[in-house]
Formats: sequence, structure tokens, C-alpha cells
Amino acid sequence: MNNKEQELKKYNKWIVFLSIVIPLIVAALFGINLRDLGFNVQPLTMLPPIYATINGLTAVILIIAFFAIKNKNIVLHENLMTTAIGCSAVFLVLYVAYHMTSNSTKFGGEGTIKYIYYFILITHILLSIVIIPFVLITFARAITGNFLLHKKIARITFPLWLYVAVSGVIVYLMISPYYVN
Repeated sequence: MNNKEQELKKYNKWIVFLSIVIPLIVAALFGINLRDLGFNVQPLTMLPPIYATINGLTAVILIIAFFAIKNKNIVLHENLMTTAIGCSAVFLVLYVAYHMTSNSTKFGGEGTIKYIYYFILITHILLSIVIIPFVLITFARAITGNFLLHKKIARITFPLWLYVAVSGVIVYLMISPYYVN
């Protein structure tokens, strides 16, 4: 086993751990409303447009990073991808904070639009779970210098992550008329 493979193996344990723990923590915290538990906290109703903007920003960063690497601007690509990971982490914290202080909003649309909304929402949620190990593996392969394998998985990670970021914005835009302050 060469040095790169050993380093990747070290990261694999963390990737598996985080890929399981992050969705479990988010699901657990999503189901906890601090106000229902008697805490005197104000609903953080200002957060949905902020975290939707962060999702949109993540999508733009991913696209720019894609073109950066196509143009062999490795440093810019690395910086943008690290920023995209940071944006996704901030999104997650804000998303959980909103749901821990506010009641869930029901989609009020009817007919075909309702089915479109739920299709986008369900695929967004499922792929947001699936994307975690893909992003972590892609990142680990990059930081260990295993660029052949990095490029191979990045071809899968990029469109999935881009879909999650863009669909998050679409879900927000579709449900925003039904938010109650």
C-alpha cells in the first residue's frame, strides 16, 4: 500500500462516521423545537432567505470552480471548493437553527405544482444525504493528492451537489409564499 492509499484509508473512517452522524444529528435536531420544550426563544424567521441565498451561492461557487479546473487554475479551484464546503456547513447550521426555533411551513400549492414541489423537495432531501460521503471522498482524494481518483468521483459529485444546491433554492422559492412570520 502506497502513501496516498494509507492516507486515504485514514480519512475513510472519518468519512463513514460523518456520513452517518451528520444526517442523524440533523434529523434529530429537526424534530426538536426549543419553544415546544419551554425555552423562550424567538422564531428565527429571517433565516430561510439567508440559507437559500447560501445554497444559491454554493451553486455559483461550484460552477466557477468547475470552470477554474477546466482552465487549469488549480489554486482557484481548491479555494472555491473549500469555500463551497464551508457554505454547505453554514447552511446546515442555519437550517437546523431555523427548524429548532420555528414551526415547519406547509406547502399551500395545489394540483400539479404540489406534485412538482414534493418531487423537488424529496429528491433534494435524499440527495443532500447522499452527497455527504461523495463530497468528503472527493475532498479527501484531493487533499491526499490522489487526483486520478479525485477526478473520477468529482464527475459524480459535481452534478449531484449542484442539483442539491439549486433545488434548495427552488424549494425555498416555491414555499416562501406560505411562510408565517
